[in-house]
Amino acid sequence: MGVRNMKSPWRNKRAWLLVVMAGTLSFQVQAQSADTSDVSATGYECTQAPQVTPSTPGEWLERGLWASHCYTFQARAVAIDAVGVRTLAMSHRIQDGVRQQVVQYLDGPSVSIERHSPVGWLAWTEESENGELPSPERWTSHLEQFYTIRVEEETRVAGRDAIKLVFEPHDEWRFAHEWWLDRDTGLLLKHILNDQNDRVIETFQITQLQSPEQYAGNVHAYESGSVQQTPWQSTWLPDGFVAQPVSFTNDERYQRVYSDGLATVSIFVESVSSDDKPALQAGVRQLGVSGVAIEHYVSDGRRWQIIAIGEVPVDTLQRIVSSIRFEPLADTAQESGDPDGVAE
Repeated sequence: MGVRNMKSPWRNKRAWLLVVMAGTLSFQVQAQSADTSDVSATGYECTQAPQVTPSTPGEWLERGLWASHCYTFQARAVAIDAVGVRTLAMSHRIQDGVRQQVVQYLDGPSVSIERHSPVGWLAWTEESENGELPSPERWTSHLEQFYTIRVEEETRVAGRDAIKLVFEPHDEWRFAHEWWLDRDTGLLLKHILNDQNDRVIETFQITQLQSPEQYAGNVHAYESGSVQQTPWQSTWLPDGFVAQPVSFTNDERYQRVYSDGLATVSIFVESVSSDDKPALQAGVRQLGVSGVAIEHYVSDGRRWQIIAIGEVPVDTLQRIVSSIRFEPLADTAQESGDPDGVAE
């Protein structure tokens, strides 16, 4: 697998990161089954969404997350990054408590992706690793530990009144984000990702939002995957990055996903000992909005390829792949700090 071959599936993943709006800019980290027979009784009750107009950045953030759960709509959008410009048609429906998302690329080859899944799937936070559904309040509280969030201005996007939220990271290990939320519904209308030098990495913008309608019932949640152990450990991650539930497709559990609530990092570890599986070149790459770091590791005579992909600086990804160890750790809590257990 060459590095260039990683662009297509990663761009498909970006489509899902775009369509789910505020609730899943980085939270949709696992594929969900379209079989609704596994739907549990738990979920999010849309009537519990706050009705009062927000007055603080945190309240606006919570409103945006509730909106990602509780509105059906159709939209046209444009996404711009170093790879190019893509126009998208999107629909977001809720039927019998289950969300149906459809994304269609309008440029180049005809590509349409459909997924049935719970609305507003959230990143697991430290307090919700036991499997309970993380609340919008808990998710907001988690983010506020690692980003300064402020309301900067009122403006118009796609002909709608909007509120701009700015997320400034507290360290150099993550990027800054800017969100424009629809003042009326709370839906995300625009998102800009900026690097450490305040250069725009990606712009996503709704150009036409059609018929947003609030759903009044309960949004069901599927039985999730679990945070499973792997034969390797990351001995360093930026503070706030928490292991996410992942559904493994085979017995080789060589993938882990972490999120701080805005950014997501996926780590893949695979053996490259056989001749039919050539190793990728070690180093760092920038594939559009996503960075990639690749490193090789030899353990017990086997050669491993470690790949980290995410919407974070490449220096962050490089440090993560360099921290992978194949011997089990005595204290797995070190995964969110330094090898000696001291967080930066």
